This record gives sequence, C-alpha cells and structure tokens, in this order.
Amino acid sequence: MREPAQLRTLIDAAYERRAALSPRHTPAELDEALEECLTLLDRGELRVAEPRAGSWVVNEWLKKAVLLSFRVRENRLVDGGFTRFYDKVPLKYAAASEEELRAGGVRIVPHALVRRGAYVAPDVVLMPSYVNIGAWIGPGTMVDTWATVGSCAQIGRNVHLSGGVGIGGVLEPLQATPTIIEDDCFIGARSEIVEGVVVGAGSVISMGVFIGQSTRIYDRATGTILQGRVPGGSVVVPGTLPSGDGRYGLYCAVIVKHVDAQTRAKTSINELLRSADST
Repeated sequence: MREPAQLRTLIDAAYERRAALSPRHTPAELDEALEECLTLLDRGELRVAEPRAGSWVVNEWLKKAVLLSFRVRENRLVDGGFTRFYDKVPLKYAAASEEELRAGGVRIVPHALVRRGAYVAPDVVLMPSYVNIGAWIGPGTMVDTWATVGSCAQIGRNVHLSGGVGIGGVLEPLQATPTIIEDDCFIGARSEIVEGVVVGAGSVISMGVFIGQSTRIYDRATGTILQGRVPGGSVVVPGTLPSGDGRYGLYCAVIVKHVDAQTRAKTSINELLRSADST
C-alpha cells in the first residue's frame, strides 16, 4: 500500500488527463492506486473531509479518486441474492463472512445497502437504508429506515438520522465541502440536509426541515440570518419569513433556541421540540 502522499500525486496527475482515460485505457499503476484509495476510504483510514483545528478540510484528491473510478471502470454484475444489480461499485458487505461482520461491529438490517468506499464505524445500526461511496459514519450512529447518506457525506458519532432523512452527496465542485452532520445530532424524519451544509454538534433538527446552501436560517434569539451552517447546539424547526413586500411568506429554517451539552443530557429530544413549539 502506497503512502497517501504518493497516492495523491498519482491521482492529481491522472485527473489532469482524465479525458484520455477509459476502462480500456487505464494504466495499471492508476488502477492499483484507485483501488488503494477506495480501500482506505472503506476502512476509514482516509476521509474525504476531516476536522482540523476547529474547521473542516476537504481532501479534494480523494474526490478525484472517486470520480476517476467511475470513469475508468465498467458496469458489472452485482448479485444481491434476491435480485441482481449492474453497477461500477460493488456493495461493501457483499463478500463479508460472519466473522468479519462480527468483528466490524455494525448491525446491518435487511435491506440496508452500502457501497464499497464508504466507512461505517462499530456500533452503527443500519436500518433499511442507503449509504453512498465516500461517506463516513461515526460510531454509535443510527441510520433509520429509508434514510440516505449521499456520496462523501460525513456523519459524526452518536447521530440519529430518522426515517426518510436525506443527507445529500457532494462530489463536484471538488473544493466544495461535503454535507456534514457533526457529533450528537438528531435529524428528524423526512428532513433534507444537502449541498454541503454543516450541522454543528449537538443540534436537533425537527422533522420536515429542508436546508441547502441558499436556505435562510433565521436565529430567533438574535434576529440574524445564516446560510450554509447550523451552529452547534441549535434546535431548528421549519418556518417562514415574509417576502420583501410582505405579501407572502418564504420558507426558512428557524433556530428557536440554543442548548448546551448539559441541557441535552437532561432533556429528551421530544421535550426540546415541544418546548420550542410552545414559545
């Protein structure tokens, strides 16, 4: 296995000449490097984005590796047991033995699907759900029924993605931060967090909240409007803000309160949301 710096040099160079690459025109060295990148992503030894000194840093070259793998690999048969698939990316657990699954410590409920190149930490529960390539899911997280974790999305530890939640994938542009849910967050049923939005640690998102880069996030306590990031410890519900002429309302997400870790530890999610609705 090459060092990450060596892999990065190979991937960056190959990406610059990607137009000349195809499944039948791929140097063996590049094919091997791509396989190593996907293996390291799959194991969680490398991440598409990682926290450093209080901020998130995107490893663009790993996004390039994922994109190149799509370009140079052909579709092939994937046997799902009850059906068959035809794809360029194998399923993460397709060939895993019972001993390997036990050692991995992940509970995988039928019919959860995880593509190879996604990392799933021990003590994660995957209900029937979908996790895309390049994603990273921290320990103790619940991915509930019909939830989807998009390509390269980063999900922290002890997160609950409720039923039908959509966490958007972000592959391009390369420098764009993936969608990130930090540690100890609760994302309510049928909510959608997309386009590289970052939800700060300890936040509670009510059901049916939709947040993209252009969504206005109104902080009721301060009157400020944010975009692209939910501050840590926020309790967020769906709402509206008046249009410029006051004739109609436009959708927004509303931060109704801020809570610290101590409050979260003493108060259930339902209590936080009920108290938000009553104030």
